[in-house]
Amino acid sequence: MKYQLFTIAAILMLLIGSVQTAEAQCIKGPDGKFYNLDGSPCVNTVLTAVPFLRIVADARSGAMGDVGIGLSPDPNAIHFNPSKLAFADQKTAVSATYTPWLRALGLNDVYLAYLTGYHKLDDLQTLGFGLRYFSLGDIPFTDVNGEPLVTGRPNEFEVTAAYARKLADKFSASVSAKFIFSNLAAGQIVSGEVIEPGVAGAADFSLTYNTPIEMKSMNSDLMVGLAISNIGSKISYTKSLTKDFLPANFGLGAAWNIDINDFNRITFAADVNKLLVPTPCQGPDCDTSPTDGVPDYKAQSPISAIFSSFGDAPEGFSEEIKELMYSFGVEYWYDKQFAVRAGYYSEHSQKGGRKFLTAGLGLKYNVFGLNFSYLIPTTNQRNPLDNTLRFSLLFDFGAFEE
Repeated sequence: MKYQLFTIAAILMLLIGSVQTAEAQCIKGPDGKFYNLDGSPCVNTVLTAVPFLRIVADARSGAMGDVGIGLSPDPNAIHFNPSKLAFADQKTAVSATYTPWLRALGLNDVYLAYLTGYHKLDDLQTLGFGLRYFSLGDIPFTDVNGEPLVTGRPNEFEVTAAYARKLADKFSASVSAKFIFSNLAAGQIVSGEVIEPGVAGAADFSLTYNTPIEMKSMNSDLMVGLAISNIGSKISYTKSLTKDFLPANFGLGAAWNIDINDFNRITFAADVNKLLVPTPCQGPDCDTSPTDGVPDYKAQSPISAIFSSFGDAPEGFSEEIKELMYSFGVEYWYDKQFAVRAGYYSEHSQKGGRKFLTAGLGLKYNVFGLNFSYLIPTTNQRNPLDNTLRFSLLFDFGAFEE
């Protein structure tokens, strides 16, 4: 329980701006880069509110290094790239996913639940929906003296509706609208500020191009997707004018599907993602507001932040490249019923340092599909999903008609 309390307290302190970030201790070297006092490269992680929006819940993608933008469409496309739903084979499908969180620390009441689905109106149009719920378990709140106050149950959720349409035989587009609610410690008082639930609205835009690729003895196709997600209002947990950015993201991905024969199919996939929010300023020269001391980069509007995020890193273009996150995955199907998956995820050490291998299995029989995934960290940095088994259940209602 102490880990949960520490996590929530840290999040709240960060969101209301009551702590100083580590970048203030960084110094600029003669090469224009920033270093810690011990000479090591300065960590400058891009921070946002409601990071649960970027958690990959789908066990299929979770087994493939978190790829998903170009994978063959299923209900979980709502998270990655809703526009590919226009190419879905079945008319209606639903997916339910359960993801334990921080299970390696012995916590059993922290989890992410995700329900998604879609329905094809006709050959051109598809509607999709998504409901994401993140529970942070029971948290005992205390006062500044450590005396117990109440026990809260922080939680966050997101509701999404999407519309996808084919614009040509090989090209589709989609738009999504979402409502975000984040209740971390409503009613509690931190640094004199009364904590309230955070509420925000956002939109996603995505494009998909799907084309067959000619091969002499095998059939194959390539699906390429582009997605811009979580573009919306800022969010705040107090009445303060200082608000935090949503985890707006730019993603580009592709998947190459090869039908070796009637029984064997293999897919190679890769995604690249980048947060579309300002990079924190470093060093003593950071401009701040004279009235509230808030850094100027936090004062940008969400739209201006999207454009500035491609060139605002303190170390220039080299640091912008470090902000890219890479996912690679491979999937093998036998007889469209049994799947084996593996993948790798990589993030630069100065931008979070997440690196891990993934593996998983998939089973499909008539209406039902079941996917499992397992994450194996490759660094000393702990991951909330360390050695945790995730699973997704899919219902393919089109199988009834067949």
